[in-house]
Amino acid sequence: MATGTNIRTYFNGTWHEGDAMVMRAADHGAWLGSSVFDGARYAQGVTPDLDAHCARVNRSAEAMMLRPTVTTEDMVAIVEEGLKAYEPGTAVYIRPMYWGIHGDVTAIVPQQDETGFALCLEEIPMAPDSATATLGRTRFRRPVMESSVVNAKAGCLYPNNARMLAEVRGRGFANALVTDVMGNVAETATANIFMVRDGVVLTPIPNGTFLSGITRARHMANLRADGIEVQEAVLTFEDFEQADEVFMSGNMNKVTPVTGFEDKSYQIGPVTRRVRELYWDWALSA
Repeated sequence: MATGTNIRTYFNGTWHEGDAMVMRAADHGAWLGSSVFDGARYAQGVTPDLDAHCARVNRSAEAMMLRPTVTTEDMVAIVEEGLKAYEPGTAVYIRPMYWGIHGDVTAIVPQQDETGFALCLEEIPMAPDSATATLGRTRFRRPVMESSVVNAKAGCLYPNNARMLAEVRGRGFANALVTDVMGNVAETATANIFMVRDGVVLTPIPNGTFLSGITRARHMANLRADGIEVQEAVLTFEDFEQADEVFMSGNMNKVTPVTGFEDKSYQIGPVTRRVRELYWDWALSA
């Protein structure tokens, strides 16, 4: 099922209108999970960090033992061509994808002689500035490199995220605040996480259990350029209970204020509002 509407799909060297069929039943990605993707955004007539997202999907493919077949530059050009079918004010989700087609003699290891590639554009509105989220604790945790392909944006990682969301939504929360195997906060089930305490912005230090997001890095650079102190640190649930502000960072909606974590409530504070202003100031002037 598609998430958005007004879909266009690039596959086998050409654009197709709609949610095109791209994967066969016996493809390695279909039954053994060797699929990777990335997500960029077209909004307000711009595509912030598009090249970085296209480069990352190629790195994800390599981490999944797939051979990327489209250069970053060519992928950006494909996106720009596909976006010509949309009005400048339309908000579009940009999703390049690779998957394995053939397996080795055991079927398990994807072979690099042929790799599936498609790029999907979907019209998905940006969340309004008034959108917020609440967070709950989950018993499910982020895996480590020794157990999962955590250095890729891989489809096979998302069932774990789905059960995190199902668990906390069953208790009335919108999203899950997730720890690594050591019990330190890593991210939410769908986005990177920041907190503010005494005017200092804090975010979990990347330790290989979660993707350190492109939008996350952009927020950190923008805040520091604005004179706001940003620290990567080991953070616990208790740190978030003592926070003054909390916000999520992700490509889909860029900044989402958090108004509560379990029994703790937060106001949408000045730093959260400022990080959104800085992001769009940067994006629209880049």
